[in-house]
Amino acid sequence: MNYHFYGWQTANVKPVGNEYKGIDDPRQLYDALKNIWCEYTCAPRLRSEWSKDNVTLGQCSITAFLVQDIFGGDVYGIKRPGGNYHCYNVVGDVVFDLTSEQFGDEVLYYEGNELQDRHDHFAKEEKKLRYEYLRVLLKKYLMNEIPEGLSGELFICESGGNEEILFV
Repeated sequence: MNYHFYGWQTANVKPVGNEYKGIDDPRQLYDALKNIWCEYTCAPRLRSEWSKDNVTLGQCSITAFLVQDIFGGDVYGIKRPGGNYHCYNVVGDVVFDLTSEQFGDEVLYYEGNELQDRHDHFAKEEKKLRYEYLRVLLKKYLMNEIPEGLSGELFICESGGNEEILFV
């Protein structure tokens, strides 16, 4: 299969644990995320532009930190106009960006960028909640509790000790 995210050809890193059974490399993670990224995991400022044709839009930081959970490594950020950062992953000497497709043909530079800290990113409660939501969706998807191709449908995540996804 041909992928279009940056670094897909060399994204041969292995998971650091076994919490996400069925994910053995970043390409498999991408395949799973493509089925669960939705407008509710998209950054609020971009939500009105999110579509099934551009599922990676507004997903970068929460995805990059989830990738870090699964494969280790570091999260770096490319400074964007307006002061926000586009996040991507570096594991050992392997650089990849599961959400690069959102920029179309724009060339991004993956060298000399700032290391990103999850605590700084997750100081924004909405971002932390989107990350938790994506994490729970991925686990449910891997347990075959979310059918493929429902990207963009409404899910409700409740967490009060128990994590549950309800389909509406």
